[in-house]
Amino acid sequence: MNAKINKLRGELTKNKNKISELQSRNREIERQITELENNDILELVHSHDLDITQLSALIQAMKTDPASVMRGEMEESDHEEN
Repeated sequence: MNAKINKLRGELTKNKNKISELQSRNREIERQITELENNDILELVHSHDLDITQLSALIQAMKTDPASVMRGEMEESDHEEN
């Protein structure tokens, strides 16, 4: 067989292995990013002493009228539950 073909096949195999390693590393990096983002979200929720009901109400309000939430105009009953 042509020596150049063997050399190219070897290089191709090496590249495929490297690609596989890099894809695995990317998946691990993405997992770590997601974990850190989730921890940031939890810390934010806890720092504002929100329970699950209040968090749900906040998210729902953001979906329906984000401008009023940003101005702090959520219903007073949501704040009085504390």
